[in-house]
Amino acid sequence: MARREAERRWTYPETCCSLPPLKWRSKLTDHRRTTPAGQPRARAIDIPLQGITGPLNAITDVPGLEVGYTTLVSGTDVRTGVTAIHPRGRTGAADPVVAGFHSQNGNGEMTGISWIAESGTFSGPIALTNTHSVGVAHAGIVAWTIKHHPDLASRWLLPIAAETWDGYLNDANGHHVDEKDVIDALEAARSGPLEEGSVGGGTGMNCYQFKGGSGTASRVVKYRHGDYTVGVFIQANFGRRRELVVAGVPVGLELGADNPMEAYFQLPAGGGSAIAVAATDAPLLPHQCTALARRITLGLGRTGTTGSHFSGDLFLALSTGNAHAFGRAESAAAPLGRGDLSSLSFLPWEQLDLMCEAVVQATEEAVLNSLVVNDEMVGWRGHRSPALPRAPLSDLLARHGRREAKS
Repeated sequence: MARREAERRWTYPETCCSLPPLKWRSKLTDHRRTTPAGQPRARAIDIPLQGITGPLNAITDVPGLEVGYTTLVSGTDVRTGVTAIHPRGRTGAADPVVAGFHSQNGNGEMTGISWIAESGTFSGPIALTNTHSVGVAHAGIVAWTIKHHPDLASRWLLPIAAETWDGYLNDANGHHVDEKDVIDALEAARSGPLEEGSVGGGTGMNCYQFKGGSGTASRVVKYRHGDYTVGVFIQANFGRRRELVVAGVPVGLELGADNPMEAYFQLPAGGGSAIAVAATDAPLLPHQCTALARRITLGLGRTGTTGSHFSGDLFLALSTGNAHAFGRAESAAAPLGRGDLSSLSFLPWEQLDLMCEAVVQATEEAVLNSLVVNDEMVGWRGHRSPALPRAPLSDLLARHGRREAKS
């Protein structure tokens, strides 16, 4: 399909957002508070949040993990894209990671989960996109792997591709994402600070009937033997306006005046979906990853959602610990000999609570970041998604005694 001439097409880490007003740019070098383009994150407007963040407050605080975006904006109809996540970086795609999956509500799609249920592992990258582009994302991962990891591709590939629905702002039936877009996001992936909001797969998404999309956060978990990082990335596209809760304050009830999505009859209020990926460098077992994936639900709940029947809320948790412990396919047909056994390190189950707490905290903040960083967007058929109003939100929190005291 020929691309539209007016299309703006970005691959991260190129700058894809205009700088915000000067009053929101007080600490541009503090990536915990602002994006690389200077957009304010939740901490920049003094939302009180628990836990110790990593230096970037992003899933890329997990050592080796890389994220890339392709963002597609064209004319009035195209508001979509692709997010790529390499758990072990682009060079480590052939080394499986331990993983677990949880479905809060199954009105959505994430491929590859049958193999995770069977083996507790998966290989290769993850792609997040819109509902009708899951097949393209799957094919793009295969094409990228054939090029960069032919030995892995010569066995079999069961890629993880997941979706949320962007048909309010994007022409969802227009087949605007192609295989090259997926490959470009995979190639563009880097470590370091991340843009959030209307980028990558989150470009056309909405959250609590405000402009939503891509969000991330991280936590450092301290044990006596050392520290680990937990990072969460969410493609946020869920929630009714009246449900929104920030720092324990039901702000959605008081920020309901400008809500054009309320009248959009094709999308039931609260529908749309949430895809979240939690990653850690802590060595975990598959069932422990599943336990962390379930805790993503609690992080979403802190922001107010009750989980719509029309929302596909699918969560993946993975561990990059125990490198090279899995996937020794070359020895599968040979008799098991001395020295062929694999060994694993893992956190004791009784020490997992701190990891669970970190997932809940990072998920809550990732959702809030996806909202706070965003600007208003107008898209398909003139549909408009307003931005979360930062100043009124900050005033509401102050009125309820829930704004972070300035140091």
